Amino acid sequence: MNTNILMMLSNLDAEEAMFIQNLIKDMNEDQQRNFVMMYQNKRRDTTLILITTIIGFFGFAGIQRFLTDQIGMGILYFFTGGFCFVGTIIDLVNHKSLALEYNQKVAYETLNVMKTWHQ
Repeated sequence: MNTNILMMLSNLDAEEAMFIQNLIKDMNEDQQRNFVMMYQNKRRDTTLILITTIIGFFGFAGIQRFLTDQIGMGILYFFTGGFCFVGTIIDLVNHKSLALEYNQKVAYETLNVMKTWHQ
């Protein structure tokens, strides 16, 4: 595997890097490059999730949920003030896992799209 491929992804933490590395280990270099280019456009950075969660304390709760395709929860957070800030505080503590779960889902979707291309 070409380790420079993972360098194309910015702000990748160790857990996500290992996950992506295991996901693309059987691909050739061109396939890996294509995967990374598709994946980097869809993934969410943990810093973005953290900042949007903090914004939830100032009247716009739920943005982080919209960014992670949890539209129903985003609407619920917006209209309840992040469950009276309790949900926002929980998301603040768990912002890395929110981003990782979303990014893993996006990685699997990207892999499935690439498989349909090569059939």
